[in-house]
Amino acid sequence: MTEILLALTLIAAISTAGLLAVFLLRARSAEREAREELSRSLATFSQTLSAQMGSVATVQNAQFENLRGAVEQRLERIQQDNAAKLEQMRQTVDEKLQTTLDKRLSESFKQVSERLELVHKGLGEMQTLAAGVGDLKKVLSNVKSRGVFGEVQLAALLEQVMAPEQYERNVATRPGSRERVEFAIKLPGRDRGEHVLLPIDAKFPIEDYQRLQAAQDAGDKALVEMAEKALEARVKQEAKTISEKYVEPPHTTEFALLYLPFEGLFGEVLRRPGLFEQIQRQWRVTICGPTNLLAYLNSLQMGFRTLAIQQRSSEVWNVLGTVKAEFGKFADVLANTKRQLQTVANTIDQAEVRTRQIERKLKDVEVLPGADAAQEDLPLEQKAVGQLVRLPDER
Repeated sequence: MTEILLALTLIAAISTAGLLAVFLLRARSAEREAREELSRSLATFSQTLSAQMGSVATVQNAQFENLRGAVEQRLERIQQDNAAKLEQMRQTVDEKLQTTLDKRLSESFKQVSERLELVHKGLGEMQTLAAGVGDLKKVLSNVKSRGVFGEVQLAALLEQVMAPEQYERNVATRPGSRERVEFAIKLPGRDRGEHVLLPIDAKFPIEDYQRLQAAQDAGDKALVEMAEKALEARVKQEAKTISEKYVEPPHTTEFALLYLPFEGLFGEVLRRPGLFEQIQRQWRVTICGPTNLLAYLNSLQMGFRTLAIQQRSSEVWNVLGTVKAEFGKFADVLANTKRQLQTVANTIDQAEVRTRQIERKLKDVEVLPGADAAQEDLPLEQKAVGQLVRLPDER
């Protein structure tokens, strides 16, 4: 029995194996067919895709060609527009540059012509100035003309600062002397109404000054020293002459002024060591140039103003004393007036008191009987008086 079962089992297994083999063969055949079908589908898809890609490439190529043509046309138009605009800009810039250049050139030529005219005019003025300098040199070469030049300049400074009554021209400062100084400032004396004269004389040693300048320009120390000594001696001689001719205290001040009309000449005198102090100490003469003389005159003018203020102050004090006395009298009169006004006010107060008393008395007075009818024929003033008359009330 067991053997039969084993045989049956073996037969069943073999049958199952056969069936499995048949199934496997069929599955492999189906799989092969599926692979073949897939291969065919893939080949068909590949052909279709290739065809579509070819058509898409053709379309894209056509579009790219159209786009390239449009871009090239647009770029060509842009280039043409840019070229036209650049040409227009170039023409505009050329026109403006040409206009500006012409304008600048015309203005430059105009300025150059104006400058040339000014130069020509300046040359003419320089020629005139040179002629004037030559004339001035001729004038200054004469001693008398130099003196007149210094005197005119000194007169201009005095007229600029001083009043005409504060100085005199060509006045003899020494009693009994015929020597006359060019200018003298009138200073107030000790007594009222008297004046003390301050002599001022102008000197112009132009030859010594010119020799000094020429030596300085040449750079020769020996010539410079000689010229400086000559100028110093000349200035000392002029100071001595002024002191001997014009200084006479108490008719004049104890010193005089020596005026040098050029600042350069005055500076050369100040550069000499001790010269200014020696002249001032020995001959009592003060050297002045245009600048410091003007300052000196201004200080004198301020002194005159201070003196005038002092004199006026004394007059003002006198007036104030008189006003003070009159004001005391006015205070007395004002006090009397106040007392009188107080008396009048008291009298008025008393009259007011009496008036109030009369009014209180009149309140008790009545009008007489029949007075109203009689008052119809009276004038207005009498009516008013009648209204004030009243009899006492009957009780």
